[in-house]
Amino acid sequence: MKQLLLINDTAVNKISYYHVLLLMASLPFDLFYSHIILISFTLHTLIHLDKGRLQSLRSFKLLVLPSVLFVTIIATLYTINLHAAFTEWTLRIPLLLFPIVFLLNGLDLKKYRENLLMAFSLICALTVFCLFAVVLVTIRFYHMPMSAIFSEGFTNHNFAGPIHIHATFFSFQLVIALVYLLSVLIKGGTTKSLKRIYIISCLILVSGMVQLSSKSILVILFVVGNVVLPLYLLKGRQRRRYMLTGLIATVIGIAGILSISTFRDRYVTLLKEDISTDKTIPRNSDSRLERWRVAAARIKDKPLLGYGSGSEISLLKDDFYNARMYSSYLKGLNSHNQYISFLLKSGIWGLTIYLLTLVYGFKIAFKRNDVMFISFMLVIAVVSVTENILDVDKGVMFYSFFFSFFMFSAPDNEAIIKEQQKSDDYLIPLATNVLAVTS
Repeated sequence: MKQLLLINDTAVNKISYYHVLLLMASLPFDLFYSHIILISFTLHTLIHLDKGRLQSLRSFKLLVLPSVLFVTIIATLYTINLHAAFTEWTLRIPLLLFPIVFLLNGLDLKKYRENLLMAFSLICALTVFCLFAVVLVTIRFYHMPMSAIFSEGFTNHNFAGPIHIHATFFSFQLVIALVYLLSVLIKGGTTKSLKRIYIISCLILVSGMVQLSSKSILVILFVVGNVVLPLYLLKGRQRRRYMLTGLIATVIGIAGILSISTFRDRYVTLLKEDISTDKTIPRNSDSRLERWRVAAARIKDKPLLGYGSGSEISLLKDDFYNARMYSSYLKGLNSHNQYISFLLKSGIWGLTIYLLTLVYGFKIAFKRNDVMFISFMLVIAVVSVTENILDVDKGVMFYSFFFSFFMFSAPDNEAIIKEQQKSDDYLIPLATNVLAVTS
């Protein structure tokens, strides 16, 4: 573990490394820390700037990665809410800042990619462990039964409450952490003591994701754990055995999760309500499908250009009221769909640019056989169906940091092949222990 903190490099690169390390460590917590570290990292990069690296700014990637910010700026020209549009600008500045800083900074991200991802994964596991500790202390203080750990008061947003982060946004950080640890275990080559630490960390992360109860995230985890990892990291008989064991374990895991009433209500009952337009069903909030339908009605009036940056909430607020969706009106909710959000604010052209950005990311990820990058792109593409991830600070920071990080820290294909050859036969018990609760 020493290599995570002690690296052999120049003093300037060491400081850059610690900035990136601290930035990744701060992602699950209050946005204040992430922003302060990003500002410090930017200033450090500018102070020690090598003018020869300025040529790297001609990279096509510098147009692709912050494309969402460019859409926001252009759509401001015809917005109906100028103040909200400029607020959206400030929110999405990291989309431009991260690729610029990574291009200009002298730190070799490829060299330290594994270190940084390992540190991030272990910090995420430790954070989930601490959240469970908070739950257990609370249960003991109020003399509640241990079964209360699975009650509504300690799941979903209530579980993530102590660190003030949306349950889904925290969940997709845990996906990156879990996928990395699983990939390390599959590749092998670690000591027995480290294997134990990694397996325990995986179990903690999976338990955290189940407790957070994000439906879209668990779907992603099922695909990555049972398809992406074996497809790219295993071959022949090992791949088939792993996938079969994983599927069996997943079925057992689903049965176990649905046997608990809180999770059954969350994954089955609430899912039905969320995709239903039947207003006679008693519920605490309006369904996503209803919000999408209201937004779609607005989009029909201006499908090409939309209503401009920052217009979504103010537009939908009136529409929600007129549709008697008072819960959504009072909470000032957005459409909860990033694709619809682009259509509403910047029309077809804005959505097209966002889709092309995702296609570009997938293309690079598949071309490099980069499991981590593929997993990240799956998270963004799938969660964009249920959340406005680029209208929340935590979503923007996750998207901008990891998109840039994976783009500029791609491992060489030859190195990947060598790592695949190190795989050994302890994969099946690993799948049994870990994948059983991934869904």
